[in-house]
Amino acid sequence: MDYNLIFIKFALGMICLILQINIMGKGNLAPNNALDQLQNYVLGGIIGGIIYNQDITILQFLMVLVIWTIIVAIIRFATNHNHWIRNVINGRPVVLVQNGHVLVDNCLKMGLSANDLMFKLRERGIYELSRVKSGILEQNGQLVVIENDEENIKFPLIADGIINHDVLELIHHDENWLTQQVQQRGFVSVNDVFLGEYIHGQLRLTAYPKDN
Repeated sequence: MDYNLIFIKFALGMICLILQINIMGKGNLAPNNALDQLQNYVLGGIIGGIIYNQDITILQFLMVLVIWTIIVAIIRFATNHNHWIRNVINGRPVVLVQNGHVLVDNCLKMGLSANDLMFKLRERGIYELSRVKSGILEQNGQLVVIENDEENIKFPLIADGIINHDVLELIHHDENWLTQQVQQRGFVSVNDVFLGEYIHGQLRLTAYPKDN
C-alpha cells in the first residue's frame, strides 16, 4: 500500500473541507438544515471511499473534490437567493400546535408522537398546551414556541423576507400595517428585510446587503 498517496489524498480532503467551511459558511460544523448535512455526508463519503483506492489518482481525486465543491456552491447560492429552492432543499418549518390545539396530522407527518411533542414542550418549560400560541418545528428538529403573551415573543416577525403571521396576530396588527412600517423605514417591500424583530413594542429591521 502506498502510504504517501494516502497521505496526499487525506491532506487534499482536509483542505477541501476547511475551504468549504470557511468560504461557504460554518453552518455545517453544527448542521442546521438538509444541505449542511448532505455536504458533510457526501464529502465524508468521497474522502473515505476514495482515499484508500489506489486505482484513483491524485488528479482524479482532486477533480472529484472540485466538482463537489462547485455543486455545493451553486446549490447554496440558489438557496440563499430563491425562496422556492430554499423550501425544496431545506424544507419549511411545520406548525405542530396552533392556538393551544395540536395539529395531529402535522405531528404524524413529522414522525412525532404525543410523548415526543410534550417532551419538547417540557424542555421549554411549558406544561400546558393552552399557553402555546404556536409550536413550530424547525428544519433542524428544534421546536420554537410562541406563547400567548406578547411579552414572551421570541420568534422573529420577519425572517428571510417572509412574514410570520402568528407573531403578527399576537401583536394585534395586520399585514398592511407591517408593510407600511417597512416602507417608512426605506424598504421597498418585506422581501427586502433579512430579519425583523418586534421587541417591547418596537419594530427592528435588518436589511439584506445592497448587492442582493
